[in-house]
Amino acid sequence: MENKRPKKKRGADFVVQGSILAVASIVVRIIGIAYRIPMINIIGDEGMGYYGTAFNVYNIALLLSSYSLPLAVSKMVSARLANRQYRNSVRILKAALCYATLAGGVTAAVIWFGADFFAKELFYMPYAAFALKTLAPTVWIMAYLGVFRGYYQGQGTMIPTAFSQILEQIVNAIVSIAAGSILFNQAVKTADLKNAGAGYANAWGAAGGTIGTGAGAFTALLFLLFVFSAYQKTIRRQIKKDRSGYAESYASITRILFFTVVPVIVSSAIYNLNNVIDNSVLAHNFAARGREAEFTSLWGIYTGKYHLLINVPMAVSNALSSSLIPSVSRAMAVHDRRMVREKVAAAIRFSLLIAIPSTVGLTVLARPVNDLLFSGDNTLAIRMTVCGSAAVIFYSVSTVTNAILQGIDRMHLPIFHAVAALVLHLILLEVLVIVFDLGIFSMVYANIFFAFIMCALNHYSIRKVLGYRQELKRTVLFPTAASAIMGLAAYGVYKLFYFVSTSNMLSTLIAILAAMVVYGLLLIGTGCLTEDELYSMPGGTRLLMVLRKAGLL
Repeated sequence: MENKRPKKKRGADFVVQGSILAVASIVVRIIGIAYRIPMINIIGDEGMGYYGTAFNVYNIALLLSSYSLPLAVSKMVSARLANRQYRNSVRILKAALCYATLAGGVTAAVIWFGADFFAKELFYMPYAAFALKTLAPTVWIMAYLGVFRGYYQGQGTMIPTAFSQILEQIVNAIVSIAAGSILFNQAVKTADLKNAGAGYANAWGAAGGTIGTGAGAFTALLFLLFVFSAYQKTIRRQIKKDRSGYAESYASITRILFFTVVPVIVSSAIYNLNNVIDNSVLAHNFAARGREAEFTSLWGIYTGKYHLLINVPMAVSNALSSSLIPSVSRAMAVHDRRMVREKVAAAIRFSLLIAIPSTVGLTVLARPVNDLLFSGDNTLAIRMTVCGSAAVIFYSVSTVTNAILQGIDRMHLPIFHAVAALVLHLILLEVLVIVFDLGIFSMVYANIFFAFIMCALNHYSIRKVLGYRQELKRTVLFPTAASAIMGLAAYGVYKLFYFVSTSNMLSTLIAILAAMVVYGLLLIGTGCLTEDELYSMPGGTRLLMVLRKAGLL
């Protein structure tokens, strides 16, 4: 009997787009790891401490100015396109660009003029001001970049966003290494002349790394502007087909944009503010004990190594969230609650299918992976990876469930949940720091707790609003069992090949490959991943052909 390709499920469209963006995001994370390695070797853990501290402030600035723009614009554009209001979708783009000009400009100015205050008074790292000032213009660029990415996502395509992210990171990597090395070496030569203290050269090296961030963002913006220019004929044809007879005023669009952006800003700011608060709390605690220099290095290990590793698998959830919101918004616009529930189920399940094995893999291969990527003594980074790998699961699910609530117009709920989680998180952090004296590990455990509380509260709200119950067997139980077997296989393969070859690189890569094969076969063998679902993924058809030829299906 001839095998025919089944029709895609109604809830699978965003999975395809999400998969495209996820692949791009993983490539971006891999490039990020690749260029961070020479960066760490050039500027050291202390330099990465300045770099990470500057990025904490930068990330909050992005939240206030541009982080919510892709979500808000994609949500508004997709809802108009669902009702064939092409003219209004373009008016949304214009209004959002005006918003980006104002919000991005003001936030960039605050970062530039407030850099010394943030670095000295808040984090006890005066030299971090160098990196902060070089990041300020990037905030403005990212605001425009966020608008265009949101516009394309609202159109139902993730390809421009995906390609621009890869291009952005490539330029970022090249310029960061070059500028970081040049500024570090120049600062070493001038440090004695200026009677600068310890860390001066490291801080200038960190500033060079942040120059790369701006160069990458500017390159990505130029690319999206080129795509938009090429897309003009299509936009004009769509406008001619617009028969809605209703043109929204810019005042109305701006008001809707504002009330869409603000809840996302508040919830995302609270959601990410814990890193800034943790940084300040721990910096104050170490400073009170006369251990400022030690904290700078510890913070560099936390942000430059541990966080870098756990962010790679979390890229999948971020990508799913970006594609999920416009998809859910379209379903809500046409009042199709069944489709909404299908998309919710698919998003959570695919997120966990990646997050659970990633957690297990990071735990069992923590030492070889850290030693493969980072030179020097990685004892602390290895311990952080083992103790904190569970963050992948909880942050992945909380990111997706946040997107679900925002997509179904329950924008206020993530705010309440984030406030509750932040308060409980801070209480636990203080206990771990003061009572148990766990140092930097206080932050590792407290952040896992924060994400767990977000997951629990988000899940409760989704269940209450949509009448939705998460399926457990194929979403949690089977992937967990398969991940456990995968972890044993990966550890055994690593030990075997390391015993034979004594090459950490070869043994680690083969162990990772073996883990992927074992996990994939277990998912298919247990029916956790069906043929229909494989068809809905990029490259799934080719994979099915290979499996059939191998007699595995």
